[in-house]
This record gives sequence, C-alpha cells and structure tokens, in this order.
Amino acid sequence: MNAVQTAEFARALYSAHGDKAEAEAAHKMQECEAAGNSDKVQDWKAIRQAIRALRGPNQS
Repeated sequence: MNAVQTAEFARALYSAHGDKAEAEAAHKMQECEAAGNSDKVQDWKAIRQAIRALRGPNQS
C-alpha cells in the first residue's frame, strides 16, 4: 500500500469510527500478526500512524 492509499484509508476509517479508529486499526494489525501476514501488519501499522497524525496531539 502506498502513502496516498494509506492516507485515504486512514481518513475513511477515522470518518467512520471517529476516536475509535486507531483502536480498530490496532485490532486489525493484531489479527494480521496472529495470521502471520507480515505485509498486512505493516499496512495496518502505517494506517494506525496516519490516524494518530489526523487526530493530532492529546490535550490536557
């Protein structure tokens, strides 16, 4: 998955799930890891990082 696809997917997932999108990506990443699909693990890791960037820094 290239950077543009990753960003588009992250944006769509964030739009659909809101603040829970990062947790959803982490869950998918764990599922792929358990299945032994290392390529998909890297894709979901990149998507999770893109979602984190979309959310911005935590506020206190």
